[in-house]
Amino acid sequence: MSPDLDFQRARSPEQREARRGAILGEAADLLGEMPLSEISLRELARRVGLSKTNVVRYFGTREGVYFALLNQTLSDWIDVLELPAGEPAEVATVLADWLGREPVICELWSALGTELERNISAEAVREFKLAHSALQARLADLISESIPALAGPAAREFVAMMILLVAGLWPFANPAPSVAEALLDPRLAPSRVDFPARLGRALQVVLTGLL
Repeated sequence: MSPDLDFQRARSPEQREARRGAILGEAADLLGEMPLSEISLRELARRVGLSKTNVVRYFGTREGVYFALLNQTLSDWIDVLELPAGEPAEVATVLADWLGREPVICELWSALGTELERNISAEAVREFKLAHSALQARLADLISESIPALAGPAAREFVAMMILLVAGLWPFANPAPSVAEALLDPRLAPSRVDFPARLGRALQVVLTGLL
């Protein structure tokens, strides 16, 4: 356990925030080491140096941890995202390149419908989705500033489509080791997915349609 977390019970707001941050940090590290489906609440608690009960006190379930991680990571990304003004094709390419460097967001978007929205209460899902919707609205506003012709509902629709495209493409761009080895066969070259390139092209198509 980090020295900063060496207290039996988090009593102050600062201590509670430090413990919450430590849990999310370990959750992100684990996601870089193994598939989400293999990460257990027990392993996460062990890595952060807490009991399962303590982790549950902060997030409810493993899924709750990763919901919180997704929202925090997405918020941090929007804070630093810089988009060019003008050409929609350029905006699409830049968005795809930025997302290619955000594996936590891409991995968790791809797991939303298949895994994360399972072992969790309706109230917890509602809380996550309301916060996530607000973040999507922030991202839509940022894109509208870059592409003024894409405003209001159209910008929100573009963000929603982007999430669906990331969720669909990310698993194919990051296959299991045996699949990656098989795809080295030159005959299977068309099956390989260059994530930024494929996503950028798809986003350009969506933008063209919406505009």
